[in-house]
Amino acid sequence: MLTTRFVTGAPNWIDLGTSDIDGATSFYNSLFGWDFRSAGPEAGGYGFFQLAGKTAAGGMQTSPEQGPPSWNVFFQTPDADATAKAVEQSGGRVLMAPDDVMKEGRLAVFSDKAGVSFGVWQPGQLRGIDIAGDPGSLCWVELYTPDIAAAAAFYNSVLGLETSAAPFPGGTYTCVNPAEGGEDSMFGGVVPLADDPIERETGAYWLPYFEVADTDAVVAKAEELGGTVRMPATSVEGVGRVAKLADPYGARFAVIKSEPQS
Repeated sequence: MLTTRFVTGAPNWIDLGTSDIDGATSFYNSLFGWDFRSAGPEAGGYGFFQLAGKTAAGGMQTSPEQGPPSWNVFFQTPDADATAKAVEQSGGRVLMAPDDVMKEGRLAVFSDKAGVSFGVWQPGQLRGIDIAGDPGSLCWVELYTPDIAAAAAFYNSVLGLETSAAPFPGGTYTCVNPAEGGEDSMFGGVVPLADDPIERETGAYWLPYFEVADTDAVVAKAEELGGTVRMPATSVEGVGRVAKLADPYGARFAVIKSEPQS
């Protein structure tokens, strides 16, 4: 599962672009216990969602021209400029060229061959999120894509990610891990769009999962707060109890109470 022992290719940052940062702050505070702290006047409204003083995610208010509200996943790279070249050589696109974020690090945003956006973060003073895998924090990411083989080849070329097959109820699941650390550092999966009617309607994208102490309670709370239940709480043998949600502004995410791993 995901940890903060970041290596090349592992998710090391996540942020929310939303049409209402105050409303989103209220929603996620009630859902996960997050507080929002501004990164300062020079950050253009960007700030940090914190859980007990640890940064769990970033976020800021965005305009319609910047796209619909969404969660954005960033992966660790030692060289954002080299990664940008690899993206172009592998058939992806550079949406935002590598740029320094003060002294915190170097950021870039890309899209893969299927048009899925993702980012990279080259750490400077800011290594990444402070907490992962605990209730209220990022624990898994999942790519929904029309072509698993093409996606696996792309992310291997760009980030060095490796895939493996794991038994899953009704078939197999394609797991993802960084080259460094092997399968013990697994942090996500790749799912064919054709096999998921919920995601098939919305198209290819990266979906973040947040660990929770009680999936059913979080689903009920999300509905009460104006969120949308995209997939009701469902138990998956050997995995945990999962639900897919969207916040009141449309940003999609999932929650899971993971089963203890032996």
